[in-house]
Amino acid sequence: MNVNKKTVIFNYMVNHNKDKLNETFHALSDSTRREMVRMMAQKERTVSELAEPFDMSLAGISKHIKVLERAKLLERSVNGRTHLCRLNTESLSQATEWLRFYERFWNNRFDLLESELLTAKKKEH
Repeated sequence: MNVNKKTVIFNYMVNHNKDKLNETFHALSDSTRREMVRMMAQKERTVSELAEPFDMSLAGISKHIKVLERAKLLERSVNGRTHLCRLNTESLSQATEWLRFYERFWNNRFDLLESELLTAKKKEH
């Protein structure tokens, strides 16, 4: 019975992490949001500063900001009427970790392929 509880907890953690990763990649799938992330990587930005480069209404920008917030890529603080947005690098680092796994996977596969090709070439000569 105790084993089942651990399994349920483990499965919840896997699903929870998968959901967070899905939210992150969904948020990064849009070029406007990727540009906003890039801007916030340089420094904190107000909503108006984030909106400035785009030919879009503040309502449209606000929707993009909400997607970034849901993905936990953006943290917003309010000081009076000013909304400051900053990048949350923790969510971004989880996506980077996921991508690095596959980078290592493919690098290993290409190294094996290169080794096989070199072996085959040596056998030809």
